[in-house]
Amino acid sequence: MKKYVLLVVLMATSYAILPAQDIKKLVAGKATAILPELIQWRRYLHEHPELSNREFKTAEYIAAHLKKLGLEVQTGIAKTGVVAILKGGKPGPVIALRADIDGLPVKERVDVPFASKAEGEYLGEKVSVMHACGHDTHMAILMGTASVLSSMKKDIAGTVKFIFQPAEEGPPGNEEGGAPLMIKEGVMDNPKVDAIFGLHINSATPVGEIKYKSGAEMAASDWFTIKVKGKQSHGSQPWGGVDPIVIAAQIIQGLQTIVSRQQNLTKAPVVITVGKIHSGVRSNIIPEELVMDGTIRTLDEEMHKDVHERIRNTASHIAAAGGATVEVTIDNKTKVTYNDPALVKLMLPSLEAAAGKEKVYETEWTTGAEDFSFFGDKAPAFFFFLGGMPAGQDPTKAAPHHTPDFYIDDSMLDTGVKAFCNIVFDYGRLKQ
Repeated sequence: MKKYVLLVVLMATSYAILPAQDIKKLVAGKATAILPELIQWRRYLHEHPELSNREFKTAEYIAAHLKKLGLEVQTGIAKTGVVAILKGGKPGPVIALRADIDGLPVKERVDVPFASKAEGEYLGEKVSVMHACGHDTHMAILMGTASVLSSMKKDIAGTVKFIFQPAEEGPPGNEEGGAPLMIKEGVMDNPKVDAIFGLHINSATPVGEIKYKSGAEMAASDWFTIKVKGKQSHGSQPWGGVDPIVIAAQIIQGLQTIVSRQQNLTKAPVVITVGKIHSGVRSNIIPEELVMDGTIRTLDEEMHKDVHERIRNTASHIAAAGGATVEVTIDNKTKVTYNDPALVKLMLPSLEAAAGKEKVYETEWTTGAEDFSFFGDKAPAFFFFLGGMPAGQDPTKAAPHHTPDFYIDDSMLDTGVKAFCNIVFDYGRLKQ
């Protein structure tokens, strides 16, 4: 009996002090073993998407899984968010892992058995809903990560906080939501997070590959509205009024010269896009007012402030020259997504162990935006991209995110699970 007890103690001790490479082998095996479940979860979530701040059934699905794992689960965070806590068997840091959970008002055209037929309401209109940005894969990966880490709880140094965040695409109308509301409600505290990590699937990166960028990685996103106020007149007598449509056309051209002639694009890229224009009721009436909406993308804080000032000046001066007036409002939606260089360097081996060193590489920054950026104000952050493009496909022919034909190959979602799990074990070990 004494020999048996001694053998059990020795086995437990040797397991508790497993070298990092052995831990990674265990992680890899467990992640591969649950790949069929990852795919099943992802496809269910893909078939049943919900819009920002309306992810009620999605949250229930996630919470049910986390509760089965025995985690401390909180629901209703930032309206529909879910947070779970896993306390490791050893002392160490608090590590947060984040996935976003909302879909988009897009009608799916992809011919797959699990295609979305869901509908929702967006700003008072009935719309189709689709996971057209891959948030379904993010949820499945983090659910799988929770499964693997729960099974290795005693080997974890520290605490893991799983954050399932709603409304990454932006809350509707004037509602609060997304990362800012989660932070406001204390998600980065109690316990206080020491480092936070996130990933995003990418439809134009080969499946199973990982790409990242140290420092500024994704752009700050601002939305703007310009109201041009003219004077109504008959369409046959434009001299009798002030045409806001013609003036708006000149303003749009002027906005593009801010990018092409007034910004040092060798320093960082800038994008100004007008995506929506509304004016008029009849073809033979010059309207009194025009409203245009658009987005601004910047990757440098000084340029960010300068572009805002130039948009206001350009719009007001062009309008004044034509006899009109303007109102310009700019709403800051996200900050620059910034990867802490020291954290990137520290965690790079974790990603290389997950995907293979030859499949992990640094890339250029992108003008896409992420509200994950707000978490970086509270703790060092690292956000990376996971490939979801079918092997052999031409990246230039991959359907972009936010489009009806967006498609993800989910055959290697376990790479994301391995990456997250390796990060937890490696960061915990290095920061003990």
